[in-house]
Amino acid sequence: MLELAVVYLAAAIIAVPVAKRLGLGSVLGYLLAGILIGPFLLGLVGDQTDVMHFAEFGVVMMLFLIGLELQPSRLWKLRRSIIGLGGLQVIITSLLIFAIAVTVFSLKWQTALAIGLMLALSSTAIVLQTLNEKGWVKQEAGQNAFSVLLFQDIAVIPILALLPLLAFSDTSKLVADHGNLIEHYPVYLQVSISIAVIVSIILAGKYVSAPLFRYIAETRLRELFTLFALFLVIVIAVIMQKIGLSPALGTFLAGVVLADSEFRHELEVDIEPFKGLLLGLFFIAVGASIDFPLLFDQFTTVILLVAALIAIKALVLYVLAVIFKMQSKQKLLFTLALAQGGEFAFVLLSLTSSLQILDHDQTKLTTLVVAISMLMAPLLIMIYDKVLNQGHKQEDNVDQTAKIEPTKNVIIAGYGRFGQIIGRLLTAQGYHLSILDHSPSQIEFLFKRFGKKVFYGDAARQSLLEASGAEEAQLLVIAIDDPDKILEIAAMAKKHYPNLAIVARAIDRRHAYELMNLGVTSFKRETFDSALNLGVEALTLLGNSQERAERAGKLFAEHDNESMKMLARLWGDETRYGVAVKQRIEDIHQILVKDKEEQNKLNTCQGGDCKEEASTMTER
Repeated sequence: MLELAVVYLAAAIIAVPVAKRLGLGSVLGYLLAGILIGPFLLGLVGDQTDVMHFAEFGVVMMLFLIGLELQPSRLWKLRRSIIGLGGLQVIITSLLIFAIAVTVFSLKWQTALAIGLMLALSSTAIVLQTLNEKGWVKQEAGQNAFSVLLFQDIAVIPILALLPLLAFSDTSKLVADHGNLIEHYPVYLQVSISIAVIVSIILAGKYVSAPLFRYIAETRLRELFTLFALFLVIVIAVIMQKIGLSPALGTFLAGVVLADSEFRHELEVDIEPFKGLLLGLFFIAVGASIDFPLLFDQFTTVILLVAALIAIKALVLYVLAVIFKMQSKQKLLFTLALAQGGEFAFVLLSLTSSLQILDHDQTKLTTLVVAISMLMAPLLIMIYDKVLNQGHKQEDNVDQTAKIEPTKNVIIAGYGRFGQIIGRLLTAQGYHLSILDHSPSQIEFLFKRFGKKVFYGDAARQSLLEASGAEEAQLLVIAIDDPDKILEIAAMAKKHYPNLAIVARAIDRRHAYELMNLGVTSFKRETFDSALNLGVEALTLLGNSQERAERAGKLFAEHDNESMKMLARLWGDETRYGVAVKQRIEDIHQILVKDKEEQNKLNTCQGGDCKEEASTMTER
């Protein structure tokens, strides 16, 4: 085991940096490392089946981390693309491949349907890892690709249930092999148990996890928190597997539920290294599993099948991108990102082989086609980046740091509804702005509708801020809607441009504390002022005078800002923070009650006897 570990690690250390330097990306580097050490070249490692099953846990961890980035509200916004786009992609691609397999290759309909369902799936690991590296995962194409991949992961569940119905062998002998504890129950009971387990995971994540995390955190042992984070992910994966559901789906749901937890960032930090290592191992295993003797023996057939698979999937994806009205450049990225086979095909192939839906030769050939298509996936994205994307960069101002107009006044990062209000105000006052945004569709809309020149790019990149004039600019306005990215930009700007003043958008109170800990003191919580103004209006509707309502709002705001400074020092200490919050709530209640009483006395005070008292109250 230790010798194999040395081989895998050495291959990754050598191949990945070389691939990165050549602009190929880390995923292709891992795949090439696997090919190099595989049994068909250097022969340093043997059969990869067991390694791949272990490394697939990296995909499970990746979906848990993705879930942590998606609050339930954001997931709900993606429902149209998940169900509509994802559902149509799987159904149409499966039917097309099924029809070709039956008519062109004269396969039995059961075999053709199984192959169609397997090849309709794409590689979650390769696509998301590559899009993350390129910084495209939050673009329109990246979000839609994620939605399709999520639906595909969900679709694995009914596919697994359907395959035994297509079997040519007796499926009763296979029950013990799957470890599914409920498959001998009636279908309605299996569905009920599955729903109950999913609901239990959601409820446990919402109501049980926080006290457990606090208990673990109070030990002050970092490694114990890491152990508990791993334990959480593994337990959920095992439970889902034991009831025949996708482990990745279960951990994804757990991540979504924990997205609002105060321990989210700690979980991300603890899980990320394990996810990266296991995904790297998974890509190496895919590369090492490529059957080169079969490839050389049937070279023309294999290459034609790979080309056909990519062409069919690309055609379906592009048509769907047109139907769902994606931007022109985003259509290409979405199409090329998903035009390959996926890792779940390996899982399904092992089942179809045992069910004799595919014979030995068909299984080997399909496995090879899927593996080579996965090898092609990062190459297709690289072609898009280096060739196809070039023609659109001029049109959309995409990431051309050399052409960004530097400013000596203000840089605005994020030009959505929040940033536009600030931008219009500063422009009206005569300040020159350099504006950055990460949404190509938003940039295109602003340019076409208003002629506003906005440049595409990630403001957390120092080179981009440098090109925008950060060395000489007076002010950086961080107005994007991603709390983690706001903190990343603020930290980078504080480190490299200490003389650049920063004003930032704070998503909520917790986010404001994190900004204060970075040294950013000029920020506005995005809903605080509007909520406070509405509260003042509510007081007037309840019969208070406009002057009294505004005074109460002013006192509340002053006290809240003072509380922010005090409570920021206690953030992270749950016990002391909770006590302090309760005390500050009581304090503001007493202040407002006392002020209201004094105002009443001031209004009812008449004659000379009250002049001195009225004067004192007015000063207060």
